[in-house]
Amino acid sequence: MVAFVSHGINRMRVLQKISYTPRWIIFAIDVCLSLFSIAIACLVLTNFQLDKIVWNSLVKIMMVVMGVRVISFILGRTYSGIIRYTGTEDVLRIFYVLTAGELVLLLFNAGFFIFDQTFFIPLGFLLIEYMVLMCIMTVSRLFVKITFAQYLDAEKVKKNVIICGSDEYGMMAKHALDNAVDASYNILAFVDMNDKKAGKVLEGVKIYKSQALAYLLKRYNVDKVVIAKKLLAQDKKRKLIETCLKYNVNVLEVPQFESWINGELNIRHIKNIKIEDLLDRGVIELDDNALRKQLLNKTILVTGAAGSIGSEIVRQLTRFKPARIILFDEAESPLYDIQLELSEKFRFNDYVIEMGDVREYQRVEKVFLKYKPDIVYHAAAYKHVPMVELLPLEGIKTNVFGTKNVADLAVKYGVDKFVMISTDKAVNPTNVMGCTKRIAEIYIQSLNSKSETSFITTRFGNVLGSNGSVIPRFTKQIEAGGPVTVTHPDITRFFMTIPEACQLVLQAGALGEGGEIFVFDMGESVKIVDLARKMIKLSGFEVGKDIHIVFTGLRPGEKLYEEVLNVKETTLPTPHKRIKRAKVREYDFEEIKCEMQELSEIMKEGNTFEVVRKMKLIVPEFKSKNSVYEEIDFQLEAVKMEYIMEKAVRE
Repeated sequence: MVAFVSHGINRMRVLQKISYTPRWIIFAIDVCLSLFSIAIACLVLTNFQLDKIVWNSLVKIMMVVMGVRVISFILGRTYSGIIRYTGTEDVLRIFYVLTAGELVLLLFNAGFFIFDQTFFIPLGFLLIEYMVLMCIMTVSRLFVKITFAQYLDAEKVKKNVIICGSDEYGMMAKHALDNAVDASYNILAFVDMNDKKAGKVLEGVKIYKSQALAYLLKRYNVDKVVIAKKLLAQDKKRKLIETCLKYNVNVLEVPQFESWINGELNIRHIKNIKIEDLLDRGVIELDDNALRKQLLNKTILVTGAAGSIGSEIVRQLTRFKPARIILFDEAESPLYDIQLELSEKFRFNDYVIEMGDVREYQRVEKVFLKYKPDIVYHAAAYKHVPMVELLPLEGIKTNVFGTKNVADLAVKYGVDKFVMISTDKAVNPTNVMGCTKRIAEIYIQSLNSKSETSFITTRFGNVLGSNGSVIPRFTKQIEAGGPVTVTHPDITRFFMTIPEACQLVLQAGALGEGGEIFVFDMGESVKIVDLARKMIKLSGFEVGKDIHIVFTGLRPGEKLYEEVLNVKETTLPTPHKRIKRAKVREYDFEEIKCEMQELSEIMKEGNTFEVVRKMKLIVPEFKSKNSVYEEIDFQLEAVKMEYIMEKAVRE
C-alpha cells in the first residue's frame, strides 16, 4: 500500500515537472489521429471486412485526405495550444479547421464528379472520417487536461465555496472557479433568491433557498461565498453579506458583464465585497430634468478637481452635457489622471485643465477672466484634522482665504451659482479644520445678501474611500497583516459613498436659490471599530486571530462623534427627501469682513495661538478637544467669568 501511494506521489511530481509538449509532437499526434480516423472510416464502410477493401483506391484517397488535413493543421495551427489548458477557443479552432478541410474535400469531390461522373471519395467515408477525427482530437485534448487537473489538484487544498445565484452569472462563476489554475475550489451549493429553483440540481450541484444560507454556513466548513447575481437589491445583498460575516466567511462578488474581458469571466475578476455595500442606504433619486436645465451648455469651474470629491463631481457633471468643465487644482499627477479618465473612459472632451492654488488671487482671477464660468463647485480644501491642527496657518490660508478668493471673484465676474463643499466638522467645531470651514460658510452666506451670485453650502460627513478617510488606511493595514488602528472604541462617524455625496451636492446646487446651508441625510452614525471589524472579515481574516485591532487614543482636535447641525439650528424640508435646509444664524457681511481682515493681520505675525484665539472669537462655539489650544478656551472662559462678575458688581 505504501509503495502504491509512493508511486502515485512520484507520478504526480513527474507530471508537475513536465514542460509543455513541443509543437511538432502535437502536430505528429494530430497526423496520426487523422490516419486513425481514415482507418475507422474505411472499416465502417466495409463492415470491418478487410477482404472488401480496394487497397489501390484507399491509398489514393488517403493521400488526398491526409494532404488536405496536414495543410489545414499547419494553416489553422491546431498544434499551438497548450493541451493541459485546453479551453473553448481550442475546441472551436479544431472545429473550424476540420470543417474547412471537409469543405475543401467536398469541393474536390464535386469537381471530380463533374469530369468523371463519379465521386473520388465516397461521401459516407468523408462524413465518418470528419466525425471521428473531430471527436478524437477534442476528446484526447480534454482527457489530457482532466488528467493533469486531477493529479495537480491532488496536492492543492480544496476550498469550499457557495455561489449565490444560479442564473448565467452563477454558471459563469462556477466555470471560472472550476478552471482556476492557482487554487482548487469545491462548489458545495447554489443559493438562489428564486425559491422555485430550490431542490433542483445544476451541473451536479444542488440549489437551495436563500434562507438556507445560514444553515449551510453552519453545517459545512465554507471558505468563500461568491455573490453572482446580475441584479440584486441592495438590502438583499447586504443581508447576505451580514450572514456571511456572522460566520467569518469571506465574501466575493462577480462584477457586471461590462468589466469582463472578451465577454469571459475569469477568476481574477471575482473580487472582495466593498465595505460600501454594507451601508444601510437606499438609492438616491435625482431630479435629472432640473439638473440638466441648470447645467446644460454651461461653463462650470470645479476647484479641487483632482481630489476625491472634486473629481467625482467632474465625472457626474459629464452626463449633463455642459459646454465646458474647468478642472482647477494644484496637484499635477492627480489632474493628469482625471484628464486621462475623462478622455478614455468617459469619451468627454469638453474640458480644460488649469493648474494653480486657490490661495493665489491673481492666478484664480486669470481663470475667471479667461473662461467666465457660469457655475462654481468649490471643493478645494485642506480636510485632514490632525494636519490642520498641527499647521493651522496653512489650513486658514486655503480653507478660509482660498474660499474668499474664489467667492469674491465669483461675484466680480458674475457667476450664477457658487456651491461650496463643507463638512459636519463645521458644526460645533472642536478642531481648527472644522472652524476654518465654519468661517468660510459664514463668509459666503453673508456675501450672498450683497451680490447677484447665489451662494450655497453643502454639509456632509465622512466619505468612504476619499483621500485621508479611514477606509484606505484600514485597507493598507489589513494588507500589511495588521494591526488595524482605531483611535477610540466608542468613536462614531457619519459615512457616505463618494458618488452618493456628489450626487447630493449637484442636487442641492439645483435646489438652492442662495444663502442656504444644505445638510444631507447621513443615515445612522457608524462605530469606527465596527467598521474595522467588518473590513477585516470582508478581507477573509478573523478579528483577534489573524489581525488585531489596537486603540491609539484620540488625535488632536478629534471628538468622539460628529454633529450635522449646531444645537441652536433647526432644519427645514426641501423637495428632496435626502436633503434638509439648515436654519442658521445670519451674519452681517461688513462685520464678518472686518473680522476676517483682523484675522489676516494676526496671521502675518505668525503666532498660531493668537490666530486660533481670533478664530474662537469669530466662532464662539469652537471649543478645542484633545488639543494644545484648549488653553485658550480656559483663558476666554476666565475672561468671560471676570466680565460677568464685574457686571454683577456694577449692577
